[in-house]
Amino acid sequence: MPKFLVRTLAVFILATSFAFAQNGRVAVMTPYLASATTRIMVDEVETALQDLGYTVDVIDTAGDLAALDARIQDVILQDVDAIVLSANPELVPAAVEAAGAAGIPMFGLDAGSLQGLTVDVTSNNYAMAAQTATYLVDAIEGEGRVLMLVHPPYAPVQKRGAIARAIFDNTPDIEVMDEVFIEVPGPLENARNAVEAVLTANPEPGSIAGIWAAWDEPALGALQAIESLGRGDEGIVIVGLDAIGPAREAIVGDGAFRATVAQDFVGIARTVAGVVDEALQGDDVARRTIYVPAALLTRDDLR
Repeated sequence: MPKFLVRTLAVFILATSFAFAQNGRVAVMTPYLASATTRIMVDEVETALQDLGYTVDVIDTAGDLAALDARIQDVILQDVDAIVLSANPELVPAAVEAAGAAGIPMFGLDAGSLQGLTVDVTSNNYAMAAQTATYLVDAIEGEGRVLMLVHPPYAPVQKRGAIARAIFDNTPDIEVMDEVFIEVPGPLENARNAVEAVLTANPEPGSIAGIWAAWDEPALGALQAIESLGRGDEGIVIVGLDAIGPAREAIVGDGAFRATVAQDFVGIARTVAGVVDEALQGDDVARRTIYVPAALLTRDDLR
């Protein structure tokens, strides 16, 4: 190849690579990276944005919402081009307002609220909760006491709890014995300890018919509690939500864990990355909420 063509090609490649690498900088923010499902989404959106040519900063505050607010304010001062938020924006209003004032768009990664966001990409949490709650109602034949494992500060989980509670309350022979708040980080261990306490306080077989968990890690903790106390033969039915690997394995077994819902976490993350890119390239975002499909999975589906 002639030398001038080599030099021209090299300059073209360098210029193209430079332009591609200069798409911008995106901060991905969450207090929930310890959650298995949040980790999947954050890792995937980071990879997808990097593939699109963006510099990506992932920031986790380990359950500390005050720290999340402060860190968002930090990245605003660092003049990022966009923020992807995997948390309820209503819990960090000062940071959301600051981002808006600075002209920095925020995008929800299963955020569960639209306050201050350009768009939120998520699953339909109302529909998923209805699937698991009605499955549990049918599995216990519409009768008995149900324990709920919840985490209201996270908007998607709060929505799930509200719908499940409405379904249980609308079933005359079902009693919600308690709604137990599950801490994050550490939802599996926290749920195991909480359910062990409830089981110990209710030792009679049949005193608990079902356990509805707002996501899979508390459901797995509940399963551990039932098995550790030797109450696996009472017919207690557990349902979760998210279809993480350990939950699928537990459902295939013959234990109390019976159903979950498979969300497309990779699809959610890739959709967020695409929307961020479209918006930063100047395209209009047609919808403010984008729902990615999800499906109920039972033992029959997984075997």
